[in-house]
Amino acid sequence: MPAELAEGILLPFFGTALGAASVFILRGALHGRVLRALTGFAAGVMTAAAVWSLLIPAMEQASHMGRWAFFPAASGFWLGGLFLLALDRTIPHLHRAGNAPEGARVRLGRAAMLALAVVLHNIPEGMAVGVVLAGWMAGEETIGVTGALALSIGIAAQNFPEGAIISIPLASEGMSRPRAFLYGALSGAAEPLAALLAMWAAGFFLPALPYLLGFAAGAMLYVVVEELIPEASAGEHSNTGTLFFSVGFTLMLALDAALK
Repeated sequence: MPAELAEGILLPFFGTALGAASVFILRGALHGRVLRALTGFAAGVMTAAAVWSLLIPAMEQASHMGRWAFFPAASGFWLGGLFLLALDRTIPHLHRAGNAPEGARVRLGRAAMLALAVVLHNIPEGMAVGVVLAGWMAGEETIGVTGALALSIGIAAQNFPEGAIISIPLASEGMSRPRAFLYGALSGAAEPLAALLAMWAAGFFLPALPYLLGFAAGAMLYVVVEELIPEASAGEHSNTGTLFFSVGFTLMLALDAALK
């Protein structure tokens, strides 16, 4: 496996694990404003990645379709959103700001349900990385190795606060710090698995790569709108989440432009 490929697949997971490790340094629960800032940052990175790293390359690859160049990206976008809707209704999980579990009814502890919510969030991110890396390996002109790594670096950056958002609240609720770290780190394991699965699928359907890029974008933006934006805007000082959304969006935009 080329070193660039391994880096692209594993960087997002390392970002989550590093964020989860902050539980050994920080004491007490995270302030609500900090949580909103971290969530807004993650939403901004994912939104920019969906546009510049997924939707625009999808339309560029379909440019031979003329006026219909938007169709693969648009149809894939809808399929990705509906796919996440199905997972959202199937996988049992609990959002950080909510008290009512969602998905299938099972008997799981709060820690496991919170971790599953992050797993659900991480699936589309892993798919996005896998599809982009598959395009690079196939020699697509619109996707270079630096652009693929920019996506991985951007997602790793927004995964850092995600790992902290899981591990620190669990520790503040009484869970041991090593166990809280384990829950936080393992919540990111879905990303490399989803990336490998997406790469495998894209290898069989390379002509459909624009649809797959749109699919990953739709799945990512479903998570942004359904989960991250409401959490970043909840409670007082909701402008904090909005400002950090802009920070995350700008960072991903800069990475995509600077590393191409």
